Amino acid sequence: MWSHKLAQLFSEARRLGIKAAKGQHYGSARFCRSTGIGNRYLSMAPATQECSWVLHKDHFELLYSGTCMRFDYVWLRDHCRSASCYNPKTNQRSLDTASVELDIRPAQVRVDETTIYLTWPDGHMTRYGLEWLSQNSYEGQKQQLVQPRILWNANTYKEANVPSISYFDFLETNEGLKDFLKNFLLYGIAFVDDVPATREDTERAAQRISHIRETIYGKMWDLTSDFSRGDTAYTKLALDRHTDTTYFQEPCGMQLFHCLRHEGTGGRTLLVDGFHAAEQVRQHHLEDFDLLCTVPLKHEYIENVGASHNHMVGIGPVLNVYPWNKELYMIRYNNYDRAVINTVPHDLVHHWYAAHRILSNELRRPENELWVKLKPGKVLFVDNWRVLHGRESFTGFRQLCGCYLTRDDVLNIARLLGLKA
Repeated sequence: MWSHKLAQLFSEARRLGIKAAKGQHYGSARFCRSTGIGNRYLSMAPATQECSWVLHKDHFELLYSGTCMRFDYVWLRDHCRSASCYNPKTNQRSLDTASVELDIRPAQVRVDETTIYLTWPDGHMTRYGLEWLSQNSYEGQKQQLVQPRILWNANTYKEANVPSISYFDFLETNEGLKDFLKNFLLYGIAFVDDVPATREDTERAAQRISHIRETIYGKMWDLTSDFSRGDTAYTKLALDRHTDTTYFQEPCGMQLFHCLRHEGTGGRTLLVDGFHAAEQVRQHHLEDFDLLCTVPLKHEYIENVGASHNHMVGIGPVLNVYPWNKELYMIRYNNYDRAVINTVPHDLVHHWYAAHRILSNELRRPENELWVKLKPGKVLFVDNWRVLHGRESFTGFRQLCGCYLTRDDVLNIARLLGLKA
């Protein structure tokens, strides 16, 4: 509504030839080409949209590509990409932000078909591409996802027929690595086949995309039913769906599993897309979704077994979203490791339990359960910030090896290969 009124105002201002009125300056560029980058859905079809602007007392207002954007003047001066303000070789800011006057205002503004030119009181000129502003404005970011993904249940994942990547292609070719990372970013899980069933080759696969994150479990770990650690995972019991290391201040971002040996029955791995379940809660129970995003909880790991003595505590809400676009980026769900709830006032506790029940029911829907039988040679990579895992009980001797990976390293490799991450 406001954008429509603004467009009418610009049109009237141009008709009357008004250049300045009541401390505000109105202007318009000629028709500007747009690729729709400011929209959630990118359209490659060329289009023309008029670019209009208003110079307010305390901010600059720009109407471009159908989006009304507002920029604080300090922001516009701070993000200048001129040679004296920004080093393009290091991609680092040279300007001392604290030296910019908080009441700064451009002395002159000019806009052409592709670029806005701001001249500041000291004579310095800042240039911005209109597309760059569209991409980097708050209003533009609200319409974009930081990381595109495909939400899935068991049927949708199976119907997608997501291919595994061969160990050779994964290790030796950028194409294979890129295909693997594309699958991982979209679905939160990815498989590598034909990996020799050894701890060394599993470690080699892990190091292809990340430094191994060393934790209280070491770097590479072996998982058997010998109860060598104070964790239910080191038994033959079934494990309900959960994310790992919720008791870390920053839960591990990625993990991998490789079944080196199993002489027995059972032991299938359970996978559930936590983002899919959370989105169902958002759509049908928004108040409960918001509560799960705001109430901080403690998770803890207390261990006194053999030489292992640990007491880890992590604090955070079950659901974590970016504040500007409400995009979900992490789920912290582990009913085994949730500590005493003493961070929630009494008048919210019951509501939190109700919201938690709604989310748990979504996570436990049979149609959301993807069951996978891990065998020697098939390595499973799991996004621990998104996909919950579990297992059914088993008999006999079962040995898994695996590790945790550094999330930043994985996303770094993906970006270098041209993927949005």
